[in-house]
Amino acid sequence: MIEIKEVNTRKEKKIFANYPLILYKDCPYFVPSLFGDEMAILNPKKNYNLATNKCKAFLAYRDGELVGRIAGLINYKDNELTGKNYIRFSRFDCINDLEVFSALIGAVEKFGKENGMNIIHGPWGFNDTDREGMLTYGFNERSTYATYYNYPYCHENMEKLGFFDESKWIERNFEIPAQMDEKVDRISAKLMEKYSFTDLVKVMSIRKIVKKYGAKFFETFNEAYAHLDGFTPVVGKAQKNVLKQFATIINRRYASILLDKDGDIAGFGIVLPSICDALIKSKGRLFPFGFIRVLKSIRKPKELECALIAVKEKYKNSGINAIIINNVGKHIIEDKIERIESNPMLEHNFNIQAQWKFTSNEIIKKRQTYQKEIV
Repeated sequence: MIEIKEVNTRKEKKIFANYPLILYKDCPYFVPSLFGDEMAILNPKKNYNLATNKCKAFLAYRDGELVGRIAGLINYKDNELTGKNYIRFSRFDCINDLEVFSALIGAVEKFGKENGMNIIHGPWGFNDTDREGMLTYGFNERSTYATYYNYPYCHENMEKLGFFDESKWIERNFEIPAQMDEKVDRISAKLMEKYSFTDLVKVMSIRKIVKKYGAKFFETFNEAYAHLDGFTPVVGKAQKNVLKQFATIINRRYASILLDKDGDIAGFGIVLPSICDALIKSKGRLFPFGFIRVLKSIRKPKELECALIAVKEKYKNSGINAIIINNVGKHIIEDKIERIESNPMLEHNFNIQAQWKFTSNEIIKKRQTYQKEIV
């Protein structure tokens, strides 16, 4: 018999946060989330997304043994934008047992029905910067800092439970060129002059950029990503969660943030140092020694993850992506980075796919979300 328990106490939150480390203990491809982030998902003082969303977390037990976890969340802004009554499932990890799958999904469905929802879908997070999508291809590839890992049986069981395909992403591995294309370099210089851009990472620290231009950054981010599946604007205090998640691991050499003459963020590209090895060694914990490992990975990385690239609407099709790619690409080559991997890109987002035609690459992973009606 499967017993479902709602997560309420601190002890239960620790069990919830730790469960993936148990399930994937012997899996070399799994990368844990930051333990503090997992602990904070139900804490409105730390997770500012809870100001406008509802969330519950559940644990599954069979004969007293922990066999799975799941979170359900209602993103009211997304439902307002789509006109749908969705409940999202997130942080879904469990053993290969269809009864356990069904019980965990059922807990989220019940939570959704109690709040007037009639469609369940996921894995989605609170917003587009959260982990999302279930792995369907590339199970022998290590995850990135920003993505889920799951065993092959997970997506197979979703289909058995009557879910159908929703959004789909691909992830690429890039070949690093010996040098940047001289043509791209010339175009970049001309565009910088034409639009009187300033690359902020060359003139101030990330901390100062966040403090002075954080709101402008999210203005461009929200505008550029508005058309993507499942996207909701990151506003208010929720921006602090994103800045904490990403800004702390940015190395200025692998970022380009373009300020125009009007004081707006025209576009940006952020490639993150991979902290996967550090997280694996410290099991997602920053203390007592994980913080040192993470800092070392940030300062002298061997691998990078393409995190975000966005251009303000008025500069769309202007070619300023060449500036961003050129600025970051030079440092990648100079620093002799060994590997670059993308984070998920929607299959039908042809604009972002076209960004990477400058270098050879291959698809190494695929993932997707699932959806079905609540009955």
